[in-house]
Amino acid sequence: MIENVNILKTEILSDNWYILRKITYEYQKKDGSLQTQTREAYDRGNGATILLYNREQKTVILTRQFRLPTFINGNESGMLIEACAGLLDKDNAEECILRETEEETGYKITDVRKIFEAYMSPGSVTEILYFFIAEYHKSMKVGEGGGLEHEEENIEVLELDFQDAMNMVDSGEIKDGKTIMLLQYIKLHDII
Repeated sequence: MIENVNILKTEILSDNWYILRKITYEYQKKDGSLQTQTREAYDRGNGATILLYNREQKTVILTRQFRLPTFINGNESGMLIEACAGLLDKDNAEECILRETEEETGYKITDVRKIFEAYMSPGSVTEILYFFIAEYHKSMKVGEGGGLEHEEENIEVLELDFQDAMNMVDSGEIKDGKTIMLLQYIKLHDII
């Protein structure tokens, strides 16, 4: 820890799905005075996400699935269009994204490129998300995808024209932050 932060108390509020902690800490401000703050932090582990793209076809692979938090926050259907992603569990980020890509999309890829990592909601969630891109071809399709039944995943695989996906960001049909970041990266770097 840095010298100007002192954890005073940590309480576990929930460990039902992941861990929600209430943390009381002292923080030394720029003027040298100490301020005591209490915050909650949700620890669900770190994750990885990937955007599959095909240069020749100018397409990308995305997924659609029900996301309860979006439903309770006004998304009428609860369905969200996203880039493939998953939690690292005990894997490193590259192993995780190779596994998740095959499980969710049905594509077996071997050559991924890490482009950056980011905290997605640092005000309350501890997760770092590792971002990858990879080129795909029809020959890499080894299954239907859709996720794992024992993980209660029900994922629809979408192959979209890249410009259509960008238009879906503009129209608000794609609202997932990680997906928007990946699509913008592809566009900014003229990958497709």
